[in-house]
Amino acid sequence: MARRAETIELAVLGLLHEGPMHGYELRKRLNLMLGWGRVLSYGSLYPALKKMLRGALIEESHSDVTPVTRRPRIVYQVTEAGTREFERLMSEVGPTAWEDDNFDIRFAFFSSTDMEIRLRVLEGRRTRLQERLDRIQRELAMTQQEVDRYAGELQRHGVDRVEREVMWLSDLINAERAATPTPPHPSPAPEQA
Repeated sequence: MARRAETIELAVLGLLHEGPMHGYELRKRLNLMLGWGRVLSYGSLYPALKKMLRGALIEESHSDVTPVTRRPRIVYQVTEAGTREFERLMSEVGPTAWEDDNFDIRFAFFSSTDMEIRLRVLEGRRTRLQERLDRIQRELAMTQQEVDRYAGELQRHGVDRVEREVMWLSDLINAERAATPTPPHPSPAPEQA
């Protein structure tokens, strides 16, 4: 549960880093970011916003009255402390950075991250997925005769999905490394005659 709250906090701070938003807009953008498999309810969003308000990571202001509700909307914006917390969270490179729950959100804000950190997160994610792929392939080989056709297809689908993500990560890592400026080599001293 705490891990999901941290993921929501990172996502909210990242979105508010782009500009102020009201709760409905935040939820809509978060659901687009999280993907179809992890829809965020207001019951998860508003407690996270309240916690972030108490921690002074965000602040609220009121916008104009809306025609539907006839009351002002609350608009959230990131504070200086929230910006520092966002930068701290984005600079972490440990296992939580490349786990399933957190990687997608971090990746969405990679443009706010130093290239060296991006590389470490991408490489960590690739290593984690390669370990998962090796385990799935071993299990698939051991259970091939024991499972029916559909269970076998589901296992093969899992292998294909992880293999595609490993290839995608490898391409991203190679592109990051190719974009790395190489230090200039000293020019040889001109020969004297």
